[in-house]
Amino acid sequence: MILAHKIALDPNDRQATDFKKAADVARFASNWVLAEWKRQYEAWKQDNSLPKPSEGVLGRQLNAIEREQFPWMLEVTQCAPQRAILR
Repeated sequence: MILAHKIALDPNDRQATDFKKAADVARFASNWVLAEWKRQYEAWKQDNSLPKPSEGVLGRQLNAIEREQFPWMLEVTQCAPQRAILR
């Protein structure tokens, strides 16, 4: 009886570089959203008329500024930062 499958990735140099770039973008997006959420939440606590931060709004804010402020994020698939934000 087979209980599990082992699958090993054996990327070439270019694929390994792409994997690393995607992981770096995901990490950056996650850290950016966390910092921005904390900043917006503190502002919301001071003034409840401001919108409460949410992952969807923060994701759209990051998408709006990534071309100008973080153009290197566009080198990888859009799934990398999206998945990092939604977790």
